[in-house]
Amino acid sequence: MQSAVILLAAGQGTRMQSDMPKVLHPLAGAPLIHHAMRSARAAGIERTVVVTGHGASAVEAAVAALDDCARCVVQEEQLGTGHAVAQARDALADHRGDAFVLYADTPFVRPETLDAMARARADGHGVVVLGFEAADPTGYGRLVTDADGALLEIVEHKDASEAQRKIGLCNSGVVCADAGTLFELVSAVGNDNAKGEYYLTDIVAIARTRGLSATVVRCDEAETLGVNSRSELAGAEAVFQARARAEALENGVTLTAPDTVFFALDTVIGRDVTIAPYVTFGPDVTVESGAEIRSFCHLEGCHISEGAQIGPYARLRPGAEIGEGARIGNFVEVKNADVQRGAKVNHLSYVGDASVGEGANLGAGTITCNYDGVFKHRTTIGAGAFVGSNSALVAPVTLGDGAYVGSGTVVTSDVPGGDLAIGRARQVNKPGLGAKLRARLLALKAKGTR
Repeated sequence: MQSAVILLAAGQGTRMQSDMPKVLHPLAGAPLIHHAMRSARAAGIERTVVVTGHGASAVEAAVAALDDCARCVVQEEQLGTGHAVAQARDALADHRGDAFVLYADTPFVRPETLDAMARARADGHGVVVLGFEAADPTGYGRLVTDADGALLEIVEHKDASEAQRKIGLCNSGVVCADAGTLFELVSAVGNDNAKGEYYLTDIVAIARTRGLSATVVRCDEAETLGVNSRSELAGAEAVFQARARAEALENGVTLTAPDTVFFALDTVIGRDVTIAPYVTFGPDVTVESGAEIRSFCHLEGCHISEGAQIGPYARLRPGAEIGEGARIGNFVEVKNADVQRGAKVNHLSYVGDASVGEGANLGAGTITCNYDGVFKHRTTIGAGAFVGSNSALVAPVTLGDGAYVGSGTVVTSDVPGGDLAIGRARQVNKPGLGAKLRARLLALKAKGTR
């Protein structure tokens, strides 16, 4: 049976001190909201409805960037979590199956945990709530259960008795129920409280009055970490990176200084990859087995093939495709370029909007001049070509297989395969003039004149 997720993303996040909607702040190179969306997708949840509020248009754009089938609805007034869930009713009017309620500012709920909640629903429980044992439960709603573990009610901390405040089992806010049942329960929630809001937590007691059972699925407290401030965002980043590093090591990746390597949410690293200190992975990077990433590299939107060697101090930008055994060296930038098997760009070069053939070698200071101020143009370098140091290839231009470009050349037209291109001013030596010039300059220096 198909399942859906109602993702609550309407909070303003005033503690972030930002004009940006809280759920768009980046965590591991992706907006917070993408973490919850990806977790739901990994759990097999097919439909997504996002309840937006502050900055709705920006949130909708971020949602569409990850899932263009997701629906967004706006909560015009912030009247509580129950009211937010109710906004999704029309979007899921045709849905026959379970619905999960997740929070866009709670990025670490695992797909395995959502699977456990789905199994509890399949066992016949009307409402399933995700709970956790808190190290310090102060401020959290308490999950009150009977001797058999059935969930009786959720009591907010401020309303809890002394006995209830001793309960360590706390409410995460994550809920699963049949979608139709969920909306029926939410419609029965009142706002007779100090804030005048409609609380999703009330559905448990309402469900029991209607003969529906409720139960708790437990998770680690770390899964329920929410982000409401810059400090908490920094803490979440630390949690993510620690987990990503541990997973990489477990999967056969060598990290010589793990604490200095930073991964993105979607980074993919193969076995036997070696990553040196101070490497940063931006979004959309795949590194195949046996590659080596040396120190101080920044990578984003690129694919690195088996046995390639990157860095140190290299930058790979979106569209960089590095072939097997290729070499990208120090202070080299590659953008929207295919550097094929065994090719070498070892130092101080820019390769943009280009194709570098197998076994080609670009000397130090080689630049593909791809932009004329309005349009981008492409450079094609054939297999086995050699480009001497300090050369500029003015695109659009093609170097054939085995072409040779002399050092210091500005290439403005195609070089056929096997040809040698030289485009530089002829050197002229003036006998004795160097010594005379030096003597004159030294004399000026002695006088304090320049």
